[in-house]
Amino acid sequence: MKAESGFTLVEILIVVVILGILAAIVIPQFTDASTQAKESALASDLQMMRSQLELYKIQHNDNLPDTTDQASFEACILEQTDQYGAAGTDFGPYMGKIPSNPFVSGDATDDLTFASSGTVPSDGTTGWWMRSDTGTFRANDIDPNHAEY
Repeated sequence: MKAESGFTLVEILIVVVILGILAAIVIPQFTDASTQAKESALASDLQMMRSQLELYKIQHNDNLPDTTDQASFEACILEQTDQYGAAGTDFGPYMGKIPSNPFVSGDATDDLTFASSGTVPSDGTTGWWMRSDTGTFRANDIDPNHAEY
């Protein structure tokens, strides 16, 4: 009589348990990599925005872009301007678009909050925060550590 070949239930269970253990080890590493990638993108976007704001300030007689509202700010940064910040062809555009904060969800990822004084908010209602008196540009999300990038 010939015995049938195949896997027993115990052998299959052992393989499933081993695969589960391997998955439990690997999956958290991917989660950390995703957060690290977001933090790297945030730091890069902040560096880019800060350098473009500084360039704007240098080219516009030490004046910052108009921070009356987001549309005025975007007109200064995303379009060409003259030395006084009005529409013209002397300088700019400084950016193709306002970057998105990867730690803010929804439609507000590239929105800005302007303030003339105060501390950095961390409420996550908009992607960015800028002090209109000093030009300080920071991330505005629920992790206050992101403001330090």
